[in-house]
Amino acid sequence: MVVIINRLKKNPVPRQRIKNLLQQLCRSYRVSGAEVVLTFVGPQAIRSLNRKYRHKDRPTDVLSFSLKEKGADGKFYLGDIVICPEVARKQARKQGHPLWREIEILTIHGFLHLLGFEHFKGMEEEEARVRVRLLKNYREDSL
Repeated sequence: MVVIINRLKKNPVPRQRIKNLLQQLCRSYRVSGAEVVLTFVGPQAIRSLNRKYRHKDRPTDVLSFSLKEKGADGKFYLGDIVICPEVARKQARKQGHPLWREIEILTIHGFLHLLGFEHFKGMEEEEARVRVRLLKNYREDSL
């Protein structure tokens, strides 16, 4: 089950598009019964989380909190992804694509972290492969 939480008052986020993407990812990696929660937050909230859990006192684009455990209710909880659209918007401008595309990219990145992928240990290759397969009109040369 995929849960999308929007803690933002102003910025519209592509909730259904991201929910569909997460459901595709869950099916692709055979964790379709797992619960994944994606929360959209502002820069202050993500900065606070980044400071608390990564000891970096600045806003970031995406954070992942992997659980990979069965809850008392019997559900399998894969984990939580937190995305800051305001930071993502700046990155999207630099990359020359729309905000929704950047949010899709960050969703894939965060999901792969939930599965246990780490930077410089196959993550970049897997991420590129998934982007080309799941994102419409995505070109690998745009990385």
